[in-house]
Amino acid sequence: MPGSEGITGLLGVMDVKVAFATEDGVTVNCHFGHAQSFDIYEIGTEGSRFLERRMIEDGEEEVQRIDGRIEAIRDCAILYVNAIGAAAAARVTRARIHPVKVREGEPLVSILADMHRVLTHNPPPWLRKILMSEAGAANSSGP
Repeated sequence: MPGSEGITGLLGVMDVKVAFATEDGVTVNCHFGHAQSFDIYEIGTEGSRFLERRMIEDGEEEVQRIDGRIEAIRDCAILYVNAIGAAAAARVTRARIHPVKVREGEPLVSILADMHRVLTHNPPPWLRKILMSEAGAANSSGP
C-alpha cells in the first residue's frame, strides 16, 4: 500500500494517546456526558500501557460539562465511549479528538489489542490521518 511505510516509520517514534470512558477500568461503559473519569492509554508498535485515570469535575451547565471533559482528554487522539450526543461529538471532533462509539461493556483489553494490531499492520484512513497529524505536531515542536 502506498504510504504505509511512512506510517510504520512514524509509529516507531511516537505513540497514540487514547481515552476510554469507563467506570470500572475494565470495560467501556460510560456515556461521554456522564463519564466521571477517563482512563488514558498510550498505544504504539510495542503494545499499550496505562498512563493514568483522569477525574472529571462537573460544571452546572451542559456546556461546562462537555468543555471539562474535552479539556481532560485534549492530548488524546482517540476517545472510546458507549454513547455520545451529536453536539458533544461535533465539539470533540473540533478539538481534534476522534470519537469511537462501541457497545457497552466492550473490554478495554480487546480494544487495545485491536488498536495495536491495526496500528502495526494497516491503519484505516481515519487513523492514518490522526497519525500524520500527530507526527506533524511532534515535528513542529522540535527537540
